[in-house]
Amino acid sequence: MTEKTQQIAELITPPLASLGLVVEGIELLTSPGGALLRVYIDFPADRDPELPPVGIDECEAASREISAQMDVADPITSNYTLEVSTPGIDRPLFNAEQFGRFVGESAKVTLRLPVEGRRRFTGVITGVDGDTLSFEIDGKSFAVHAGNVDKARIAPDWVALGLAPAKDASGRDNRPGKGPSRGKAAGKGTRKSNSKSSHPLQSLDTADAGADVEIE
Repeated sequence: MTEKTQQIAELITPPLASLGLVVEGIELLTSPGGALLRVYIDFPADRDPELPPVGIDECEAASREISAQMDVADPITSNYTLEVSTPGIDRPLFNAEQFGRFVGESAKVTLRLPVEGRRRFTGVITGVDGDTLSFEIDGKSFAVHAGNVDKARIAPDWVALGLAPAKDASGRDNRPGKGPSRGKAAGKGTRKSNSKSSHPLQSLDTADAGADVEIE
């Protein structure tokens, strides 16, 4: 996390904990027209997996709570949009602990600095030892320091999950990320924050596309 996202995490973690939720990660994306604050929430990892996952009601409640805290503390002085969602199937990974929870899964990773000539790769998470993350790429072991990870997310096998056919009617590869890109709907701007909450299965190809509900 950056210093700013760490500040926001410390601000919103206690009130979200009172709702029975945890902050899985925060992204703060800036642009000349304003900023996008994206907060990923979930239930605690030790919660009974048979219980329902975080839904739209929890996202809306979290959005209201975060907005209230942000309005008081005002850690972002420019215009920004608040987006609250669950991590989804292709969930982002923000720290070593989260990588450890998904050993055996494939992850798509972008590094801050290249290691062995690689800056971007997709590999199976094989283990976590402190801040060292281990992967298997093309049958070979590959290790990186968690602090060198710029972005990472789980790379599900969409075909195996039954969420995408291997080929469409024309015979083209129809897996997410392989075919023509789809457009994304952008939230409208506001003077301070325009919150929107996403359904847990918000997207089958990207983390920020899908049905959103805006909170006034």
